[in-house]
Amino acid sequence: MTATTLSFRTTPDFAEQTKSLASLFNLSSSDYVREAVREKNERALKERMQFLSKALSAQHLEENEAMDDATGDGLA
Repeated sequence: MTATTLSFRTTPDFAEQTKSLASLFNLSSSDYVREAVREKNERALKERMQFLSKALSAQHLEENEAMDDATGDGLA
């Protein structure tokens, strides 16, 4: 696995809080931030999948209702 460096700007207070929490959990700052971002990414992907699933379900419901309405038109 090749490692890539990401960096971001933050306030000194946020950086200190992050370092303190990482230390509390016996993690390096990098490991702590990496895990936080991984959790955020997983949550965002899950929310996106739920949104798309609901949208697809609504579309299928509309199509099924349209087909149900067409069954009484004498063409079936």
